[in-house]
Amino acid sequence: MKLIITFLVTAYISERCLGSRVLELSDKFSEIRKDGGQWLVKFYAPWCGHCKRLEPVWAHVAQALYRTNVRVGKVDCTRFTSLATEFGISGFPTIKFITSDNAITFHGDRNKDDIINFALRMAGPPVQEVLRPESLANLKNMNQLFFMYVGEQEGPLWVSFNNVAGQLQSHSFFYSCSKEIASAFVNFTTELPALFVHKENTHYFYPFDTNVSDPAHLNTSMYNWINEERFATFPKVTRGNINEILQTKKYIVLAVVEENKLQEIPPEMKEFKDMVESVILKNRDKYHRYFQFGWIASPELANSIAMQVLPLPYLLVLNSTTNHHHIPEEEDPFQMSPETLEIFLEKIYNQSAAVYGGNGLFVKIYRTYFETSTSLSDMWKGNPVLTSVLFGLPLMFLSLILYSICCADILDADEDEEEELLHEKKE
Repeated sequence: MKLIITFLVTAYISERCLGSRVLELSDKFSEIRKDGGQWLVKFYAPWCGHCKRLEPVWAHVAQALYRTNVRVGKVDCTRFTSLATEFGISGFPTIKFITSDNAITFHGDRNKDDIINFALRMAGPPVQEVLRPESLANLKNMNQLFFMYVGEQEGPLWVSFNNVAGQLQSHSFFYSCSKEIASAFVNFTTELPALFVHKENTHYFYPFDTNVSDPAHLNTSMYNWINEERFATFPKVTRGNINEILQTKKYIVLAVVEENKLQEIPPEMKEFKDMVESVILKNRDKYHRYFQFGWIASPELANSIAMQVLPLPYLLVLNSTTNHHHIPEEEDPFQMSPETLEIFLEKIYNQSAAVYGGNGLFVKIYRTYFETSTSLSDMWKGNPVLTSVLFGLPLMFLSLILYSICCADILDADEDEEEELLHEKKE
């Protein structure tokens, strides 16, 4: 019995401690931020369901960052509307890294690791220097995607790397180290200085042309390369990161499957997903420049892109520059092989595959209609009684209002006619 009581008390105290790490901010924060310091702030509304789901995650983020220089807070935008206006909050929840003279918005999945990594990146310099081999070994063992500059911190490659790192600091980790440290882990086939990305336990070098002397051209080339490489070869695509992946300006090849509540994929869907992944793993040099592969575990997101309910598993290719999409027509995606998938990708690249969607007015109207009707259908399937109440009551009140407006003239006309008849009888 004592053991149970001790456990309950410990759990209660632990929960209270986690909550106490998050600072409740008021409109005085506008003055407080001027004193300096680094803040990770969640702007929320008490009625927002997404905000409520983020609450326990936010408590763990605050606990993880407690011993750093980043203070974690939250702002109730329904109470402190001036702060919401000052920071341009248009949706809930919004996460921002705030200093005395800057406020950077977090774009990504609202999970603990992604939020913490965002805060750690923004809390340091754009390029963090690695001074010991053990530190680089730890980075590699964490299986973390990062960019590494190797060589003396001077010259056009270093200047461009530092500039681009400043632009993309919120999205990726950027490091620099000496040749002596890097040589213990990487076999250099290019002259130094060099730049590479580390992901999936391997590395890929930036194709630096030493004959290029134009800083603007080098900046653009490096920015595009880093923007293309800052995602895993076959990442999970969600509503939180899809807008970031679209920034690659590539064709996005998506294997559409469905996870259960335990984040498990049925064997037949996993086989299809693995088949799609095998194509990019075996043909990276061929497809990586033009195609970004990935997989979706939420069919609703894929249905929204295709504007139809897709069978599972399925293959969907999205053009990130035009929002057009492609789907296989001649063959059931479930029966696709790596060879037929490659033929389909060749058709897309050659612009001979059928095209759907886009940014046209009619498409936007139809997409709005599809998403609205789908949401209503899901609400009805989940709770028909609540859906009836939510939409039935407003419709009933609207009907009463319209009835009173329309019938008011009729009633007034009847009263006028009765008065005229009475007047005639008196005469």
